[in-house]
Amino acid sequence: MKKVFNFFTNKYLLTSVAFVVWMTFFDQNDWMTQKDTQKQLQEVKDHIGFLTAKTEEMEQDLKLLQTNPERLEKYAREHYRMKRDNEDLYVIERK
Repeated sequence: MKKVFNFFTNKYLLTSVAFVVWMTFFDQNDWMTQKDTQKQLQEVKDHIGFLTAKTEEMEQDLKLLQTNPERLEKYAREHYRMKRDNEDLYVIERK
């Protein structure tokens, strides 16, 4: 019984346990903060991937608009409501 008591009152064991508890729960960079930071980092990486894909898509669209006159006319009609001189334009909007 005295050996067990001596084991649990060992200053190195007590210091180690206190250190682990402190680093796990009370430190500025505790376990929960690290998990939240990793989650935020993953969200930012996912957003960067999305934006990179969107940028590539827009660059392909730009290349098509610069090289294909029909595509340029379609884009102008759809986005800027442009028309030819002999046409009437009717805009139907949903609410």
